[in-house]
Amino acid sequence: MTTLGAVFRPQLPPERLRALARAADDAGLEELWLWEDCFLEGGVSAAAAALAWTDRLRVGVGLLPVPLRNVAVTAMEAATLHRLFPGRPVLGVGHGVQDWMGQVGARAESPVTLLREYLTALRALLAGERVTTDGRYVKLDDVALDWPPPTPVPILAGATGPRSLKLSGEAADGTVLTANTSPGGVREARRLIDEGRASASRTGDPHTVVVYLLTATGPDAAARLQAEQRAEGVASVPDLGVAGDAGDVAQAVQRLADAGADTVVLQPTADEPDPEGFIRFTAEEVRPLVP
Repeated sequence: MTTLGAVFRPQLPPERLRALARAADDAGLEELWLWEDCFLEGGVSAAAAALAWTDRLRVGVGLLPVPLRNVAVTAMEAATLHRLFPGRPVLGVGHGVQDWMGQVGARAESPVTLLREYLTALRALLAGERVTTDGRYVKLDDVALDWPPPTPVPILAGATGPRSLKLSGEAADGTVLTANTSPGGVREARRLIDEGRASASRTGDPHTVVVYLLTATGPDAAARLQAEQRAEGVASVPDLGVAGDAGDVAQAVQRLADAGADTVVLQPTADEPDPEGFIRFTAEEVRPLVP
């Protein structure tokens, strides 16, 4: 069964999160995803609040930019969330938007090397291991968490290019794909991820693929979708985004699922006029149509 979620876009002020999280929980939505885009809301603080305000909702963070965060701090934050809210946080990490990383003096010369070192250390720390490593970017001296999660927790990686997709297969437990990913792009991503899994002898381990789907509904849905796609420079790319009613959206979700997505997260346009209504639309109208 395909997992369905929706995005709380950080263009909304943080004080809107409580109402949207509660609407998602009340409507039975499976997952609410947050972004840590620079320089908007903090991903971990927002996730902790959303988890505390809800009872059953899973809350994803996609993505935490690793150049901004020491890996030990991320491990501490992740372990705390998983101990406070078992089974409900979903954390993804990525190498960050390089222009933003440059603005804060954190740009890495080799983002892929940084992400590889980070994933390896983070997963080991969360598994309760004592870690010593002297990598190009990640350096730990006899570090272990006093309060690791009591059970294994998956760490996802954001990936787009071939190298990062293969790396995600090698070193992460799942992959987050952007809304600029078509069904064909999901198939190709799955192929590259599986290459990475095979090279690391991880073909027996589960690997979740999460993909965002830019979605608009309502009377002006097509115009809002096209405007955002033009702004992103992908207006002419087929099979990206969907505008329409619940049936149209469910068909687009199914195309991504058929291509290899395990979780599809509906991403409203930045100018969505009714964010709470979008949450209810996802849970109450689209979810029943998605097997």
